[in-house]
Parts: sequence; structure tokens; C-alpha cells
Amino acid sequence: MTTLLTAEPQLFVRDIGVAAEFYTRKLGFSVAFSYGEPPFYGQVFRDAARLNLRRVDNGVVDPVRRDTEQLLAASIALDDAKPLFLEYQAAGVEFAQPLRSEPWGARTFIVRDPDGNLVLFAGNGE
Repeated sequence: MTTLLTAEPQLFVRDIGVAAEFYTRKLGFSVAFSYGEPPFYGQVFRDAARLNLRRVDNGVVDPVRRDTEQLLAASIALDDAKPLFLEYQAAGVEFAQPLRSEPWGARTFIVRDPDGNLVLFAGNGE
């Protein structure tokens, strides 16, 4: 039987370089690769989390609907959300949702990247 190993969300961005800089400088990711000249595809990673970046000229998701309904581009599971939230807060990251405890027991926060993509970070509750 085949085992699924991981999922790699694809985030749509206007500029691969700008997006990669945000994820590396603000969120502590590293660049796995950047492809094309100018780049139209790339990937960033931190630990086991990987995010694919795909350049598009125009937004794919309606920004008003994305924000009002919190339409997530990616969800990243981690062991403890609070230390990472504090790290990102100190780095001046914009949050679409600050750290909070969810009714189902998780602690979550949502980061908004420069293209408006909403990335959820979810850890165990306290």
C-alpha cells in the first residue's frame, strides 16, 4: 500500500523574490529552489514544512472574501504555537489572527504574507 508522505501547498504570489524574502527574513524559512529567469516558481521550507510559490500576474482569490471568510492558503502543524507566535511578533509579522485557543483544543495564529495569503500555524493547546 502506498503511504502519503506530505502535502506542499502552492501559494500564488506576484514576485517570487519578494515572497521568498518575506518567508526567509520574517518567518525563518530557507529557500529550497527558485526556477526561471525571472523566477516563476520556487519553494521555501522550515523544518518539515514546505510551501511552493507560484508567480501570477493577478490575484487568484477575491481579497475581500479571503479576508472576511479567512480563506487559508496553507495550514502548518507544529508542536507549540506560542514560541513561534512570539518569534514572529518580534519580527514585525502581520497577523490576520493573533494567537488564540480554539474550542477543539488547538492554539492557532494566522500570518498574512505580502500577497495576502493567509497561513495558519496550529499547535497543541495548553
